[in-house]
Amino acid sequence: MTGTAAAPFTADDYRARMERAAREAAEAGLAGVLVAPGPDLVWLTGYAPTAATERLTLLVLAPGRDAVLVVPTLEAPDAAKAVGAPALTLRDWTDGKDPYAATAALLGAGGRFGISDNAWALHLLGLQKALPATSYASLTEALPMLRAVKDAAELELMAAAGAAADATFEEIRKVPFAGRRETEVGADLARLLRRFGHSQVDFTIVASGPNGANPHHEVGDRVIERGDMVVLDFGGLKDGYGSDTSRTVHVGEPTDEERRVHDLVREAQEAGFRAVRPGVACQEVDRAARAVIADAGYGDRFIHRTGHGIGVTTHEPPYMIEGEERPMVPGMCFSVEPGVYLPGRFGVRIEDIVTVAEDGGRRLNDTTRELVIVD
Repeated sequence: MTGTAAAPFTADDYRARMERAAREAAEAGLAGVLVAPGPDLVWLTGYAPTAATERLTLLVLAPGRDAVLVVPTLEAPDAAKAVGAPALTLRDWTDGKDPYAATAALLGAGGRFGISDNAWALHLLGLQKALPATSYASLTEALPMLRAVKDAAELELMAAAGAAADATFEEIRKVPFAGRRETEVGADLARLLRRFGHSQVDFTIVASGPNGANPHHEVGDRVIERGDMVVLDFGGLKDGYGSDTSRTVHVGEPTDEERRVHDLVREAQEAGFRAVRPGVACQEVDRAARAVIADAGYGDRFIHRTGHGIGVTTHEPPYMIEGEERPMVPGMCFSVEPGVYLPGRFGVRIEDIVTVAEDGGRRLNDTTRELVIVD
């Protein structure tokens, strides 16, 4: 891929994120936020331990207090090298000491805290034992929009990830499909994603023929045949930000029904995209796409939500589904991916990542949404 690389995040960027997290915690009635190793910690500090272990690592954010990272002594030198380290205080602990007692001193005797979803039960139970008057809520429950609204630099990285996924599709449509196993085409997708800059491949769905009726079929040993519809859904992380796109191709000439169903899904995807605009509830994207499919008589064959948020992970809030009344805000990024699944026969899904702009939606994927014929 060519183009100007986005400027790297700075300590000030991470400081602003931590301050925002503490502020939003206070607004939500929380005493603070506790962040274990994982995507939240990377987003807030730039620090990614080589592995999460039984040794406690925990970022403590509380309104009106400096950010503190509790970290094992043997890992403190690596933590100190993180870009966001100047914006926080490192509090290290040595083997043989009680890390929960050290952390408890930062929290106070009571209060309700948001804690990152992937925190180990071992560590949460240790905190509860040390501070029996405290209570906890997952960050997805307590602060679901913390990472949802991307700034300009993040949007640039999201766009670059989308462009890399588009380049992958343009190349995969040139490879042979007929006579090859799904696993082989999946390996091609993974190789191409890495070729175009992805450091992490999260999924490569190649669902041919009847396998396409299973939305989460990934790859199998089925040999792709002429006459198959093939759902391709792939993505991962490029420079720390996610890609995720789906296109459905056909091996050889499709039947009239296959074209009709594909056209229907394309129309539904366009309707979902056109529903994107600031101030409108997220559920309206789902409603718009679903109405097109239901009106054509395939409502019971669209069996998943229309979209999910994406950022430093490939699935995160907000979710585009009935009941999600949260309004769309400029900077949100999410998928719009309706589908129709006919058991035992074939499936069709078309997916773009979309960001909310001031005047509507902007696609971060721009490969053709017409039915592509492959060999």
